[in-house]
Amino acid sequence: MLGAFVRAFRTPDLRNKLLFTLFILTIFRLGSVIPAPGIDSAAIREQMEVITASDQSGVYALVNLFSGGALLQLAVFALGVMPYITASIIINLLTVVIPRLEALKKEGQAGQSKITQYTRYLTLMLAVLQATSIVAMARTGALFQNSIPVSSYMPNQDILTMVTIVFVMTAGTAIIMWMGELITERGVGNGMSLLIFTQVIAVFPSSILGLYEERSVWIFIIICMAGLALITAVVFMEQAQRRIPVQYAKRMVGRRMYGGSSTYIPLKVNQAGIIPVIFASSLLYLPQLIVGLIGQDSTHPVAQFFQTYFLTGTHPVYLTTFFVMIIGFAFFYVAITFNPTEVADNMKKYGGFIPGIRPGRPTAEYLDYVLTRLTTPGSLYLGVIALLPMVALGATGAEMSIFGGTSILIMVGVGLDTVKQIESHLQQRNYEGFLR
Repeated sequence: MLGAFVRAFRTPDLRNKLLFTLFILTIFRLGSVIPAPGIDSAAIREQMEVITASDQSGVYALVNLFSGGALLQLAVFALGVMPYITASIIINLLTVVIPRLEALKKEGQAGQSKITQYTRYLTLMLAVLQATSIVAMARTGALFQNSIPVSSYMPNQDILTMVTIVFVMTAGTAIIMWMGELITERGVGNGMSLLIFTQVIAVFPSSILGLYEERSVWIFIIICMAGLALITAVVFMEQAQRRIPVQYAKRMVGRRMYGGSSTYIPLKVNQAGIIPVIFASSLLYLPQLIVGLIGQDSTHPVAQFFQTYFLTGTHPVYLTTFFVMIIGFAFFYVAITFNPTEVADNMKKYGGFIPGIRPGRPTAEYLDYVLTRLTTPGSLYLGVIALLPMVALGATGAEMSIFGGTSILIMVGVGLDTVKQIESHLQQRNYEGFLR
């Protein structure tokens, strides 16, 4: 892998792409530490270590992870990529329900551009809602669990200041979308995925340092070794796939002969990616948000129920609910993103067939059968990986959130995809033909 990066920097056009990508990512990180107007970031940073240590698995763990720590600093890019992720998930779900969106999806590049435009509009709408809720919680002190006086980090609390902060955070989300598209067009890799990757690894050095300072040397070494073993297992599972062979019959089109080739359909064990974990985490974020809005000292039975079972993140009820929801969402997302009937019809249209399986409905049933058998271990794998840091925290008190769950899945998935794209660029420029 290191050799591939060295060869990439020796190639002029690929080097320019990499440097442009690094430049955009640097600007992105700068926007994550610049405070919004009317916010005293110095007062927040004084208590940040205490808040982070006491809320590793609490209310804002997921949102703060995707913002690279910018949320709890009320920065310009405090919302991070979360509004875009949520909007993309909603659009994908609506594509199955709304015929108009399904028709646009089948129109190719023109239809995809229209869907992308809808995703942008929905992202801005969600950004306004999320920014408003964050500012409202910061104004009441609920954002920091009332551990910091509101007047220290938000001296001016008039309506104009609140509106300005919401507007700046929403504009920050629009800039993030623009930078992601710039990376996709002029850089290397998928822009939004790299921005997510950057936000996740941004908190990695401080987490490692905090772990080293809080634990003994041997405990630190054991946790790091366990983290490396976990990363190796995740890489193996992310690369695992079932290749279904497909044979295309020869056919005449005019005076040309087409077909007669063999290929395969790659079905990954983790076909759903990280989306089920985000689904489940987002839904389990709601009970914790309700407790934050109502107040932890409230005597309301709903607030007490959520506070007992869903606030700490280590209760068996919370863990069981999280695990079951991940498995359910994995099957649901695979079902809406991979249509065996459509794949079978396309294969039949172009003269393709799976050896030993009749075209048409038998092919669709076979693909559905194989996909179900793959999704079962894939969903269990996602559930185990997502629960590992929580189980480790509840059983031993050792904080392993940096070596498990959402962060590892994002780092490994985006890292592998980016390296593959770099290698693809290198192969295009250093192709060795038969005569060489």
